[in-house]
Amino acid sequence: MELRSQKLRKIAPELDPLRLGTGWKPEDLSKPQILIESSFGDSHPGSGHLLELAEEARKGVADAGGHGARYFCTDICDGEAQGHDGINYSLPSRDMMANMIEIHAGATPFDGAVYIASCDKSMPAHLMALGRINIPSIVVTGGVMDAGPDLLTLEQIGKYSAMYERGEITKEEMDYYKHNACPSCGACSFMGTASTMQIMAEALGLMLPGSALMPATSRDLREVACKAGKQAVWLAEHDLTPDKIVTMESFENAIMVHAAISGSTNSLLHIPAIAREFGFDLDADTFDRLHRGAHYLLNIRPAGEWPAQFFYYAGGVPRIMEEIRDMLHLDVMTVTGKTLGENLEELKKNGFYEKCQGYLDQWNLKREDVIRPFDRPFGTDGSIAVLKGNLAPDGAVVKHTAVPKEMFEAVLRARPFDCEEDAIHAVLTHEIRPGDAVIIRYEGPKGSGMPEMFYTTEAIASDPELGASIALLTDGRFSGASKGPAIGHISPEAAEGGPIALVEENDLIEVSIPGRILRIVGVNGERMDEEEVEKILEKRRAQLVPKESRFARGVLKLFAERAVSPMKGGYME
Repeated sequence: MELRSQKLRKIAPELDPLRLGTGWKPEDLSKPQILIESSFGDSHPGSGHLLELAEEARKGVADAGGHGARYFCTDICDGEAQGHDGINYSLPSRDMMANMIEIHAGATPFDGAVYIASCDKSMPAHLMALGRINIPSIVVTGGVMDAGPDLLTLEQIGKYSAMYERGEITKEEMDYYKHNACPSCGACSFMGTASTMQIMAEALGLMLPGSALMPATSRDLREVACKAGKQAVWLAEHDLTPDKIVTMESFENAIMVHAAISGSTNSLLHIPAIAREFGFDLDADTFDRLHRGAHYLLNIRPAGEWPAQFFYYAGGVPRIMEEIRDMLHLDVMTVTGKTLGENLEELKKNGFYEKCQGYLDQWNLKREDVIRPFDRPFGTDGSIAVLKGNLAPDGAVVKHTAVPKEMFEAVLRARPFDCEEDAIHAVLTHEIRPGDAVIIRYEGPKGSGMPEMFYTTEAIASDPELGASIALLTDGRFSGASKGPAIGHISPEAAEGGPIALVEENDLIEVSIPGRILRIVGVNGERMDEEEVEKILEKRRAQLVPKESRFARGVLKLFAERAVSPMKGGYME
């Protein structure tokens, strides 16, 4: 088989001299040429260390007889973008990164690729690009940062910030938490979107088995990066492209793993967008169907007890898969050239689980303290539910494992706000009372780029009076670290004239997680029958004046014009 790079060398005579001018040696030109694409940059801890992993991958490529070329498209940090309009760029950045990676791979001939990323948008961006480009590829994730003193992790900062705003802790205490929450490089050490998407990459069969969510400071991760470089050359030589690996069954496996780990709700934006690049239509109802009856096993923050590094210590994705293996498609192909089932059997024989247990022994923990056995789950209905009704005809998403049981069934008074800033002010100044439904709208993809409502959820969850007595409803989204009664991705969004734009003060909102219901059931605090409610909504709809777009130019204008519904994945068409 003649490699793609060698075919294009014959067509483009400038290619060889330009690569020689870049530092390639003449003998490198005829080797398998591997793109090493990473989100390395000084943007945040999740990407600041990736150059070292890129160098390890390049070494592995060279050891296997190939030549690696480093390309970079760094990402932004959702944490650094919180609390100001910078968060509006978060979801659009995913699509822009995927586009840039496509340009890197499409403009220059490569025979294979290693994709290296860690975080919320860079992980799905790399996976979207990988499916779209479809050259032999493997993923390396940048792992997670170490926990701080007393196992302090970043997702606790939102809680402490709300406590500081309410005068419950001192400035000195707040500064201590801020100065110690991120003691190393790596993704944030909890089961947020970054950790979830690292796990999803492995669950899809695109990583070396057992390599997701390693501590970013560990030697293990550097060894994996080198091995991945070698494997990329093997994949290129065998023309094992992503479309021969990732099938609809692979996505179903990933969703079952998502249920077992209580993964981030943002996965319902990212997994459908990734599936689309592979040619699959994966809707939110598939998540809901597969989560029903699924066993939730993971004792990792924010829903559990331990920082995310303990996931790897307990055996990582393979251990989760062993517990739910009866629910998985074990015959799917992976980047090892072997099936998922074959990989799992090999790990049992090569000492992987014994090595992991050695890390747990240092903390006097058992595997079951972190990953419960299938027959002793935390819950048996997964972690995600998709709610529908006249408030969300196309659906809305709730992470019910983070919702107090008191809020599983409720009828609440609507308190609508047209932006998050007004809503959080109302929460912090105690204008919101038990029994309210805080509605934040015009924060969907077309409204404002679909930012996270992180500070509002933290303010509610950390308030002992409100945390189990109100709900937050939005066409925006939440951080993967969010806890509490939060329902997001309401579709159609307000900027498209969805019913959430029609809600008025003191409308009655019914929430039923078991019934998968989210609907308006009354007006002015008075319950009505369905037909009466619909007549009132029709009248409001006729009088609704569309809001002018907030964005007159640039990326956010482009995204607002072309983004699809949150329940479809929020990608740009």
